[in-house]
Amino acid sequence: MRRNDRAVTDPAEIEAFLAKEQILRIAFYDAGELYIVPVNYGYCKKNGTYHFYFHGAAAGRKYTLAQKTPKVGFELDGQYALISAENGCGHSARFRSIIGTGTLHLVADPAEQLAGLRCIMKQATGKADWAFDPAVTAKTAVFRLDAEQLTCKAKA
Repeated sequence: MRRNDRAVTDPAEIEAFLAKEQILRIAFYDAGELYIVPVNYGYCKKNGTYHFYFHGAAAGRKYTLAQKTPKVGFELDGQYALISAENGCGHSARFRSIIGTGTLHLVADPAEQLAGLRCIMKQATGKADWAFDPAVTAKTAVFRLDAEQLTCKAKA
């Protein structure tokens, strides 16, 4: 990170930010082309590593790329507020963001799939004890992104 003065290293601050946001952007590399997908997510931290869960169809470009090129980049941002100035070059912004890299896994274990879906729903609704229709979940892919590198940056 170029601006070390903006680095957020306090785990509690990072957790608070992750807990409030709703959209994670996944960047795939696809045969010389970048493909970025915004997804709803849920996360947990185990043994110091962040694990992000999201879901999608068990078909399509995201599904195929998760298997073909599972190394990805990711990004979250929020808390944006414009800081006005008298001239254009003086404008700035308050923000908080996270960027990182990691590896995607298609979750095959039914127990982890259910846990991942509940994690996503907890992030979106604050409630984790949801029931899911087995006919729908049978057609749903659950992905787990294991963060290998993660940095948080903020400007107050």
